[in-house]
Amino acid sequence: MAGSLQDQLLNIGVIDKKKAKKSQHQKRKQSNKIRQAKKSGQEIEAQDPAAIKIEQAQREKQQRDLALNKQRDEERAKKALLAEVGQIVQQHKVFTPEDADVAYNFTHDKKVKKIYVASEQQRQLTLGQLSIAVLGNVSALIPDKIAERIEVRVPEVIVRAAVDAKPEEDDPYADYQIPDDLMW
Repeated sequence: MAGSLQDQLLNIGVIDKKKAKKSQHQKRKQSNKIRQAKKSGQEIEAQDPAAIKIEQAQREKQQRDLALNKQRDEERAKKALLAEVGQIVQQHKVFTPEDADVAYNFTHDKKVKKIYVASEQQRQLTLGQLSIAVLGNVSALIPDKIAERIEVRVPEVIVRAAVDAKPEEDDPYADYQIPDDLMW
């Protein structure tokens, strides 16, 4: 199909010659107004209200698209970071024997969770030599140095035992240590 859209519409019979001439006349009139306004240095008057609405809608759509793209990029970055952390945890996790019988309770996301560890691992957890990494529903023991690296990236994944550095001076029971394996 050759020719302008107007010629094609005329050939099909969608519009008649009067409408075509009127449309051309309106276009020439509008372009003359713009040209005269530019020559005189005046600001160009706003176009018809429909064109203004269309232009505004396009701007709003472009802004929504930019915000949506930014959100998608953030989600992709977060997924990539979690995958990287998962890989680090997988590479450095400490083996827990299947016959581990000591239950170690810890809190994560305001929930108390339980992991079974060996007695030596429990001691290391209380001393702060081991930490717990929680990814989804899986908990794994990792060395504290690796936990520090992960905590810089995604702090909500790491659970550390609270290590008391120094007992209070006025504490009358300071000489008595409370065992961590104390069951209530």
